[in-house]
Amino acid sequence: MRVSKWVALITVILFSMSIIAGCGGGSGGTTPAGGEEIRIGLIAPLTGDVKTFGESVKNAFEMAMEEVDYKVGDFTIKVFIEDDRNMATEAVNVADKLITQNKVSAIVGSVTSSSTIPISEVAQANSVVLITPTATNPKVTVDAARKDFVFRACFIDPFQGTVAARFALTELNAKTAAVLYDQGNDYTIGLKDFFKESFVAGGGQMLAEEAYTKNDTDFSAVLTRIAQQKPDVLFLPDYYQKASLIGKQARDKGITATFVGGDGWDSPELDFVAMDGGYHTNHYSADDPRPEVQEWVAKYTAKHGQTPDALGTLAYDATKLLLKAIEDAGSTDPAAIRDAMKALNGFGVVSGSITFDENGNPIKSAAILQIKDGTQKFITIVNP
Repeated sequence: MRVSKWVALITVILFSMSIIAGCGGGSGGTTPAGGEEIRIGLIAPLTGDVKTFGESVKNAFEMAMEEVDYKVGDFTIKVFIEDDRNMATEAVNVADKLITQNKVSAIVGSVTSSSTIPISEVAQANSVVLITPTATNPKVTVDAARKDFVFRACFIDPFQGTVAARFALTELNAKTAAVLYDQGNDYTIGLKDFFKESFVAGGGQMLAEEAYTKNDTDFSAVLTRIAQQKPDVLFLPDYYQKASLIGKQARDKGITATFVGGDGWDSPELDFVAMDGGYHTNHYSADDPRPEVQEWVAKYTAKHGQTPDALGTLAYDATKLLLKAIEDAGSTDPAAIRDAMKALNGFGVVSGSITFDENGNPIKSAAILQIKDGTQKFITIVNP
C-alpha cells in the first residue's frame, strides 16, 4: 500500500512537471533552455484571395529564423504566426492578440496595405515595433503624424507609381493611358493617383479612370468604353488575381494597349498568357546578377522548389532588419528596438542596402519586369 502511495505521488509530481514544461503558446521555433526570451509575431494572409503572398512571406520569415536558430544576441526567439486572410478586421484582431495575449515585442507584417494600415495604428498605440515587408501605401508609416514604431522594407507607392508612369512615357512612348482601380483598396487607389499625377505631368493624357469594387468580376461595360478610346497603356494597379481577370477580358474586347502594373502582379498564379507583354514595377528581380540575390534565389529554390517572389524576398529582408535591430538594442524593450531600427545605416539585405528615411521608409531602387513567354523578364533598375 505504501509503495502504491509513493508511486501515485511520483506520478502526480511528474505529471505536474510535464504541464509546467509544456506551458506557452504560439507557433514557430521552440525556445531552447536557458537565456531570456523575446517574442516576435508574424501576420500574413495565409488564406484568402492573396494567399500566395502569405505563403511566400511565411516561408521566407521562417527561413530567416532558422538561419539564426531562433536566437538573436543573448535572446532565444519565440514566434507566433497569425493569418489575417487579407481582411482589415481580422488583421486588427490578430494584432491585438499578439500584443495583449502573446506579449510580443515586435511584429513582421502584414502584406497588403489595406490590412497593414489598421494594424499600424494598433502597434503604434501599444508601442510595439511593426515592420511590414510589402505594404506600400504611405499611410502605413505616416497618417497625419509619423508612427514612430512602424517601418517597412519596401519602397512606397509615390515612387512606384512615378516609376511606372515615367517608364510608360519614356520607354513605351505612350501618349495616352486608361486605368481601372479598386475604389475600396488603399493600395490600388494610391498607385492610381501617383501614376496619373506623373503621367499627366510628363505630358501624357488620361483617357479613362474607371473604378470597381473588390467583388466585381464582369468588366465588360467599362472595357467596352476603353476599347473605343484606344489608349496606348492600360494601367492595372491591383493584385495578381484581379489584374489577370481584367487583362483577359480586355484582350477579349480587342484592347491592344500595353498593360502596366505594380508589385501586386508578382505571383506564380498571374495569368501569364493574358498578361503577356505587360510590364510591372517590383522590388527585385531573381535575374539580378548581384551575388546576394543569386545566393538567396538558390537557397530558397532548394528549400521550396520555386523561385522566390518579391513578397518572400522582402519578408526575408524585413526579418533580417528586425533581428539586426534587436541585436543592436540588446533588449526586448520595443522602444529600444525602435531606436536601433532608426539607426540602421546602409544595412545590406537581398533587395539592396537599407537606410530608413525620417518616415521609416527605406531609400531603395525599383525593378521593371516584363511578362513574357510565361515568365517575368528583368528589364532594368530604376534608382530613386
